[in-house]
Amino acid sequence: MGMKTKIALGAVVGIAVIGALSANAGDGDGGAKSGDRTSASAGEKQDGAGADGTKTDSAKADGAKADGASEAKPTEDKAAEKASQAEQFKAFVQKNGTPKEKDAVSHVTKVQGADEQNDILDAADVYTDFTGGIMGSGTGPAKLIASAFADWKDSENGLVTIYDADGELLGNGQF
Repeated sequence: MGMKTKIALGAVVGIAVIGALSANAGDGDGGAKSGDRTSASAGEKQDGAGADGTKTDSAKADGAKADGASEAKPTEDKAAEKASQAEQFKAFVQKNGTPKEKDAVSHVTKVQGADEQNDILDAADVYTDFTGGIMGSGTGPAKLIASAFADWKDSENGLVTIYDADGELLGNGQF
């Protein structure tokens, strides 16, 4: 074999070995699922007690957390999870907003982008039933909606944009 053939063969073998190692590296969660563990972690003892003496979740058979609360969520939390982002936003403002904010938010029809935030560039859109675009009567309430949204959600670098019924820009604000 010539020198070029040996180099090419070595490169192919190297790539195959790297591919095999990366395929066997796992799925990114540490290589083992919690059910696949054979030994207790540092914070757990074999009898189900943690390092601080409290029972761990795997040792609990009655479904109670360490603080005595039940694992089952209250029905209002389940309803809040199933509610749309617009309904969640309206409920927050009804509970915590000023009368002018409550009136402005009553015109909200849809909220998008409020559920996932990464604090790098968060963008949320709020749609309303106002008409007339930036020259219409919804510009003032749009500022109140943006302010209420900033009270509802918090981000390092978030921008909320308010639109009218036709999809025209009414205003925006940071949250």
